Amino acid sequence: MKVILLADVKGHGKKDQIVEVSDGYARNFLLPKKLAVIADNKATSELKGKNEAKQFKLDEIRKEAEALAERLAGVTVKIQRNAGADGRLYGAVTAKDIAEALESEFSIAVDKRKIAMSDPIKTHGTFSLDVKLHTEVSGKFTLVVHE
Repeated sequence: MKVILLADVKGHGKKDQIVEVSDGYARNFLLPKKLAVIADNKATSELKGKNEAKQFKLDEIRKEAEALAERLAGVTVKIQRNAGADGRLYGAVTAKDIAEALESEFSIAVDKRKIAMSDPIKTHGTFSLDVKLHTEVSGKFTLVVHE
């Protein structure tokens, strides 16, 4: 019997998959516990529409991320910090500082966790940073730390 799973079922499949199971397993376990529905024409077309809507939403999110990556391409963020005699900054420049500067100077909202930095910046100079905007899209911008 073909059924559409309404929840993940161990050993059979994930939610929203159409799987073939034995008639008894479907009638005695999956259907009474509302873990699945019979895969008739109506349920199959509803699933197809639901999957198309989900894919459309994912495509829209990806397009927004690509547009934001294009906006970031020409951006140069300038942050001023004082430094000691040895050239080290008194306070490190963190991803939070950079995200706030992007928001205030360019009105680009980026989550601080998405800015790829191995360590906080502790010296003056020019740095090229990556921002992970989507699983497939990342943007680059330039950071200038000056005195």
